[in-house]
Amino acid sequence: MSTTVQQVIDQKGSGIFSVGPDATVMEALELMAKNDVGGLLVLENEALVGIFTERDYARKVAIKGLSSKDTRVGDLMTANVSTVTPKNTIDEVMGMMTANRFRHVPVVSDGKLMGIITIGDVVKAVIAEHEATIQQLSSYIAGDISA
Repeated sequence: MSTTVQQVIDQKGSGIFSVGPDATVMEALELMAKNDVGGLLVLENEALVGIFTERDYARKVAIKGLSSKDTRVGDLMTANVSTVTPKNTIDEVMGMMTANRFRHVPVVSDGKLMGIITIGDVVKAVIAEHEATIQQLSSYIAGDISA
């Protein structure tokens, strides 16, 4: 049994933090700091057009000496964002994140943005699955077959 993205969204909530492509990098960084998140979805007219993360900042602003106050998120965001659906399993998401080396994946269903899954969410779900398996095995070994 593998946890689905929908189960994770149901547990953590579907709240997302976002900016528009015309927001400055400084505005994006301030929002990320305020909410203690490592990435923001970039929305235009409620449509997902990209993602902006701490990694984008480090590699595309700081190293290149750009100004966070003058640079627009839309100029630096990662466009063509990979997404998952609520039906995907956490194992599938973990594989996607590992293969593509990213830590944030928007959840989209029928063209509608449903939330975001982070590497932290994936790790938490995997740990919960392992703890449940350990509990079931311990109960079985102890002879408590009702567990």
